[in-house]
Parts: sequence; structure tokens; C-alpha cells
Amino acid sequence: METTVKRSHPKGLWYLFGTEMWERFGYYLMLGIFSLYMLDGWNNGGMGFDPAKKSDIYGTYLGLVYLTPFIGGLLADRVLGYRKSIIMGGLMMATGYFLLSIHSITTFYIALFCIILGNGFFKPNISTLVGNLYSGDDMKDKKDAGYNIFYMGINVGAFICNFVAAYMRINYGWGHAFAAAGVGMLIGVVVFLIGTKHIKHVDVIKPVQEGDMSTGKILGLTVLPMFIFGIIGYMIPGNFLGSDTNDAFIIGCIPVIGFFIYLAFKAEAKESRAIKALLAVFTCVILFFAIFHQNGDALTVWAEDHTDRNMPTAVSNVADKLGMAQVVVNNDIVSADQATFDKTIEEMRAKEAAMPAVSKEEIVAKGKYSSEIGQLEKSRKYFATLPGDQVPAKGTDLKLYSTELYQSINPFWVVALTPLVVGVFSWLRRRKKEPSTPTKIFIGLLITALSALVMVGAVFATNDLTMKASSWWLIASYGVITIGELCLSPMGLSLVSKLSPPRITALMMGGFFLAISVGNKLSGMLSSLWEEMPQKENFFFLNFGLVLAAAIVLLLMLKWLNSVMKENNVA
Repeated sequence: METTVKRSHPKGLWYLFGTEMWERFGYYLMLGIFSLYMLDGWNNGGMGFDPAKKSDIYGTYLGLVYLTPFIGGLLADRVLGYRKSIIMGGLMMATGYFLLSIHSITTFYIALFCIILGNGFFKPNISTLVGNLYSGDDMKDKKDAGYNIFYMGINVGAFICNFVAAYMRINYGWGHAFAAAGVGMLIGVVVFLIGTKHIKHVDVIKPVQEGDMSTGKILGLTVLPMFIFGIIGYMIPGNFLGSDTNDAFIIGCIPVIGFFIYLAFKAEAKESRAIKALLAVFTCVILFFAIFHQNGDALTVWAEDHTDRNMPTAVSNVADKLGMAQVVVNNDIVSADQATFDKTIEEMRAKEAAMPAVSKEEIVAKGKYSSEIGQLEKSRKYFATLPGDQVPAKGTDLKLYSTELYQSINPFWVVALTPLVVGVFSWLRRRKKEPSTPTKIFIGLLITALSALVMVGAVFATNDLTMKASSWWLIASYGVITIGELCLSPMGLSLVSKLSPPRITALMMGGFFLAISVGNKLSGMLSSLWEEMPQKENFFFLNFGLVLAAAIVLLLMLKWLNSVMKENNVA
């Protein structure tokens, strides 16, 4: 029985909102500290990877975490159903987060595997259920607004999580922060189970039509070749995309991309045009995500190393009492010349290595000593580009905004700006002037390009990185890209729901996430250029040019895309 009030949003939307909020709490908590965790020294509780390896793993992880929805979407469409897939995926992701809380190379990679696989079952299917709630004729015109509301749920979780991450990391260490992500994911699963009665009526497995490929054949033509192509790409001598994993990932995607192209040309005429339109949009949005997801890599490094994070006194007093201030100290070691500093740290590391760690007291003492060394290194690095008159006197400290908190700027803007963006489009709809969904995506790409120019200004403000940039540069850049995001990302989900043939909606949702996957991998590849480019403004000029090119391509296709929308009686 339908649980809606006429013309209002379905009750099931609010349970999906809550589920996604807590799932994204865990996902973005992990992502917000992921690069910092990989860069932090092993003795400080991190992985101790170099910047190139960090960006490689970051991009590969983000790529794979959005590649598996192709498989999860297909199995949900054909075999499992959406609710069962979501529950399975949620539990897998929770397992992954809890495994990350264990400081071990082995569990690190097992944890990433669990999260990647779990997201594949969770992500496309909860988005598909949102679209299914609006399948009735009286609800179709509210689908875009429904996805915007759902998208705001994502960002409520993404906003809150970074405060929890900062508190747990500063006071208890990396492991407790990752465990908090696991707890959040479990809460999301519970919310979903409570609300399932409002959702089960739209959890319908569509029958396979005559002439459709069997599930086994699809997996045999895509997943198996994907692994084979990936292995070939990894084993090719040398590399042509920066690293062996880059080669493996991009070459491995070729069979899946080929399958979607085959699907477009094999379908009957009307469905073929709809699938081709979706694939054209997917291609353009790849570059949006290549830029957008640098927030967890290049922009996190910018926040850590080049942003003035000093707290005003009134804020620092409160933050310190709450245990959420990152502290940098000045003493004789930190302020010594480079050779003296390096020698002192080397001697301290040797002493640490020689410290016994058998009894509980010895383990605690060794951990504290290791943290002291990490504190000295981080203080030295922060002060390196801080004007001399801002460096605290010896024996005193500065209290800083934790780097993780900068990851909350984007979701804050989403929550703040979503009502405005939805309101503007609703106002235009009432006057019959609302842009089509493809036009909204074009606008989103154009605005995203402008956000890169804001960061060009940030680079110039540092005088060639000899000074720190104000936090307002990041706040402004995230604000601009958020407007672009709101015009593009939820609209992409809505477009898939509108144009996909009903029996393969989740599969096509997996195709959208495949585009995100490739974009995410490109984000890691682009971020790896950060260390190599001496003129950092050129890094952001490159971002600007790439997204602008995608916007121009989409603009040239708008007339055709809008005609396909009209043919399918959607806007």
C-alpha cells in the first residue's frame, strides 16, 4: 500500500534520507582522514606512505569504490532485489571500517576491499529506490526535488562526520576514528530496517525481456574480461599513465565501457536513443568528478600545508576544552636550524626504537614518545611558511582548526544551498521556464570550472607558497563548486532514473557510478601532479581547462539530449 500524502514526498524518502545520511557519515569520515592517515608516519599510527603512493592508492580506491556498483546494480536488478543488496552492502562497509581501525598493512588492504565491495551493493540500489518512489504519474514532476532532498541527507552526514573524526583522532588516535565510521554505518542499516515497510512496495525485480542477456553472460562478458584486462594493464612493462595501477584500472574498465556501448546499439530504437543519451552525459561528468574528488587529496594537502588554520582565541578556548583543537608547539627543537632539527629527530627515533614495549605501561610510554616526535615534525612543517611575527614564542603553542574540518565545508554549503537551488528551480518550474535536466548538468560543469579559478587566486595569495593562504579561499572555492555539484550530481541520479529502461535502471545507475569511478581515478592521477608542478597555479588552471572542455562538449549536445528527453516524456 502506497504510504504517501497526495503531492507530498513519499514517507519512504525520509528513511532512505536517514540511511544515506549515516552511510555517508561513515564513508566521508573515512575519506576525510584517508590521505592524512596514509601520509602520517608508521610510528605515529599512520601508514607512512610517500605522497605518490598515497595519491595512487587514493585514486584507485575511489575508482574501485564506484566501479563495483555496476556489479551490485546488475545483481539487484536480476537476482537479489534492492533492499537485500543494501543491507548486505552496509554490513560489508561497516566491517571494512572496523578493520581499518586495526593498525596493520594486511588489514588495511582487506578493509579497503570490504568497503569497495560493500559500496557496490549499497550505492546504486538506494539511489534506484529513491527514483522508484516517484514512479507514479502524480509524482514524476517532483523527482528532481526528491533527489535534491536525498542529496542533502548525504551531506548532513558528510558535515557531521569530520567533527567526530577530528575529536577521535586528536584524543584517541586513527583507529578510534575509523571505528566511529563503522558505528555510523551500522546505525544506517538499522534506520533502513525500521523504514522497510515504507519502501518494500517499490523493491520489485523487473522481469528479463526476450532477447535480454542472462545475468551470467553479462558478468562473463564484463567482470571476467575486466579482471583479465586489468592484469594485462598491470603487467605491461613500464607504464603509460603514471603507475602500474593506473594502467590496470583504466585498461580494466574497457570491457565494461564496451558492454554499455553494445547495450546502447543492441536495444530497440527508442531505448537505444535513451541509453546513448545517458552514456553521452556520463562521459562529460567524468571530468566533474575528477576535479570534485580532489577535496580528499590535493585540497586536503592544501589545507594541511598551505592554509592558515590558526583559531581565534575565543574559538580556541572552546575547541581546546572539547578536545578538538590541533596543537602546534614551539620549542628549542622546532626552532633550531634544519640540520640540528633533523639530527635531533633521528636521535629521538633511535631512542624510540630501543624503548621496550612489553608491559602495558611500556607500550603506553612508547606511544606517547612517538606522538611527541610526530608533534615536533608537524609543528616544524606548519611554521615553515608562517610569517615570523605569527610564530608563537618558545614554550608556547598555537591551536589550529583540524585539517579534517575543512572536509565539512562542502557538505555545509550543500545543506545551506540546497533549499536555495531547489527553490530557484521550483520558481522557474511554476513559470514553465525550468531548465531541462541535461541543461542543469551543463550549468553545473560551467560553475565547477569557475571554482578552480578561485584556487588560482589562493595560490597567488601565498606569494609562491612562501606564506599561508586564508581559509576563506577554500571556503569560497568549495562554495562555488557546491553550486555546480547541486546542479549536476543529484541531476545525474535523476536523469538515470528518468531515461533508463525500467528493467535495467539499477544497471544504468551502475553505469553512472562507473563514470564517477573513472573520474575518481583521474582525480588521484591529477592530484599526483601536485608535487610535480613547481607553479601550483598551473595545477588549478589545468583543472579549469578540463572541466570547461567537458562543459563545451555537453553544450554542443544539448539540443539532441533535450529531444531525447521529450521523446521519453520527461524533462
